[in-house]
Amino acid sequence: MDQPIDNIQLNFSEESLMVLNICLAFIMFGVALDLKPSDFKRLVKNPQGTVLGLISQFLVLPALTFLVILILNPMPSLALGMIMVAACPGGNVSNFICTLARGNVALSVTLTGLSSTFAVLLTPLNFTLWASMLPGSETLASDIHLNPTQVIFTIITLLAVPLMLGMFTNSAFPETTAKIKRPVRILSIIIFAAFVVIAFVNNFDFFVEYIHIIALLVLAHNAVALVGGYSMGRIFGQDQPTCRAISIETGIQNSGLALVIIFNFFEGMGGMALIAAWWGIWHLISGSILAYFWSRRAVAVSPA
Repeated sequence: MDQPIDNIQLNFSEESLMVLNICLAFIMFGVALDLKPSDFKRLVKNPQGTVLGLISQFLVLPALTFLVILILNPMPSLALGMIMVAACPGGNVSNFICTLARGNVALSVTLTGLSSTFAVLLTPLNFTLWASMLPGSETLASDIHLNPTQVIFTIITLLAVPLMLGMFTNSAFPETTAKIKRPVRILSIIIFAAFVVIAFVNNFDFFVEYIHIIALLVLAHNAVALVGGYSMGRIFGQDQPTCRAISIETGIQNSGLALVIIFNFFEGMGGMALIAAWWGIWHLISGSILAYFWSRRAVAVSPA
């Protein structure tokens, strides 16, 4: 095989893309079942933790990602994949991991919902901004000229609409929501994991050839995200549960959205897709390890 990773196009049919889109919409519907209008009011009443989490998500993580890229100097398509992941909102499994880690679960749920909502505008803007400054991006110039309007429409369809439906269901049918939200969340994780596994099987040769590069980049990138998020909380004097929640929300990214954008607008560019897909696997491993470590340590909560 031995072709440059920047030139690889993964095997991915239009039918598979449709399934991926449906999976993402279902995942976001499950996220919104935990979201209420009162969660948005919390941003006004007690804004510090929420604001720090959103800053960590949409400003600090992309900036740190760009710094990691400058240090490690990966091939352009891999760097674009890292930027794409960093530009996405938090992933739905973050709330579960935050619970295991004895973090501030209410903050985690709020940040997941808010970041997913703000991602409608901030994800395409963040990606376009940082990708334009990427060293070597001129070699892929034809691929990174996104139409922000098209990306925003896609994100509205796959994020905003399911989020609104989920919030409506939670508000109008609270008893039903209480019964289905846990099964929906578990099912969404299983479906997405199965999809990623199938995609890897269909592109196994590419994965084997480049796994040593992909694994190192994602390991470094994810570690920086987790540490950066935790540091944001510590620098601004937040208690341990809040610091843990911000760390997890920054380190657990919506790699499903990243894959949707990559396959919709980048024709399955191999380097980008492999980064996003491996991130979707690795952040579950790193998040679980971190949650286990934190679950065995005392939690100091600042007085209200």
